[in-house]
Amino acid sequence: MPREGSLEAPTRHPLDWRSPGFNDPAQLDAELERVFDICHGCRRCFSLCQSFPTLFDLVDATAAGEVQAVDKRAYWQVVDHCYLCDMCFMTKCPYVPPHEWNVDFPHLMLRAKAVRFRDQGASVRDRVLSATDAVGKLASIPVVVEVVNAVNRSTAGRALLATTLGVHREAPVPEYHSDRLSRRAARRSAPGLEPQAAAGTTGKVALFGTCYGEYNLPRLGEDLIAVFEHNRIPVTLVADARCCGMPKLELGDLESVAAGMAHNLPRLAALVEQGFDLTSPIPSCTLMFKQELPLMFPDDPLVAKVRDAFYDPFEYLMLRHTAGLLDTAFPNALGKVAYHVPCHLRVQNLGLKTRDALALVPNTEVEVIERCSGHDGTYGVKEESRAHSVRIAKPVVERVAQGAAAHYASDCPMAGEQIGSGLVERGRGPEHPLALLRAAYGI
Repeated sequence: MPREGSLEAPTRHPLDWRSPGFNDPAQLDAELERVFDICHGCRRCFSLCQSFPTLFDLVDATAAGEVQAVDKRAYWQVVDHCYLCDMCFMTKCPYVPPHEWNVDFPHLMLRAKAVRFRDQGASVRDRVLSATDAVGKLASIPVVVEVVNAVNRSTAGRALLATTLGVHREAPVPEYHSDRLSRRAARRSAPGLEPQAAAGTTGKVALFGTCYGEYNLPRLGEDLIAVFEHNRIPVTLVADARCCGMPKLELGDLESVAAGMAHNLPRLAALVEQGFDLTSPIPSCTLMFKQELPLMFPDDPLVAKVRDAFYDPFEYLMLRHTAGLLDTAFPNALGKVAYHVPCHLRVQNLGLKTRDALALVPNTEVEVIERCSGHDGTYGVKEESRAHSVRIAKPVVERVAQGAAAHYASDCPMAGEQIGSGLVERGRGPEHPLALLRAAYGI
């Protein structure tokens, strides 16, 4: 008899995306039916996202009440609601490997997305939203940037985006900056700091700025640099970096992920060879280098080298604190902080390092919110999924609204904007924990 569940730690198998059977539609349908039948019999994940209630409703609507009676064309409704947060694998499913049933729901959804992308391509909207480098470079051109931001702020502009691209009128869209992070970093005078190694780190960091940090929120990279250098950690910006690949991964465009990897990995690995640790201020980007690319390319030595040198920024700071190297003389209190933990940070299994760092600030209370914000890449901005994303975010928004906190923050700036878009009190925007830490230092 199969076991009811496993008490062993989850084991993530590599994504076998180069195998001939990976893209075979018949094999995909058979695996979808097998896993959906297991999920239907369990239903533990019914409240995680919209994929599972969609699946269960499809089953319940059949006369037989079984997965085998569901029209396989309807399976795509389930696939479209999965935004690869990985929370079902990491926190809910009792049948993940090493269980003999070998259920990896997110990887199965990714496989389905990849098969569809290979066979059908993607819509103009999805291609545009996932082309973060190309859009960022164009939208951040001086003069162009003013037009883009004005359109995104106007009612008429949002109506145009909804009509032409299917971007929901009320979904938060990012601002663009012509004064990008790389340009700001090039102007700064880096202090001469001697690296101090701690707990396996080298004590000096190369910052992967991310598309969002480069074009949409350059202040985020500046905040990280300020906090790290205040703690005597030399920081250099990774030059000529491209998108980490997460938007293309979510689309199922695995060849584009591989192309981005081929560009980034030699540059990042060279920095590791020069003695740099690596970090990124966006959890999804960190996750790509620490988990997703290693699962796609398990035998690539450069991928492994970069994975082993990559750190979440607060993970890095708390390693410094453990070694007695973190400055804890904070002149400014933060008061109460409502802190949202993004899914792509939770699945890294680091613990609550951001909370721990903020809690070092005197007269500061950190209320932790471990629920999905519902933004998750492009899911929260699309016309067809915006309402579902708002429903998913509602418990988080209510916690923030009722908490009477002086600040609300998320490690994912897009999740922060999603939360802010649901608050009745719109005058108060989200803040990144790095910005809060910088404010506490008064730097």
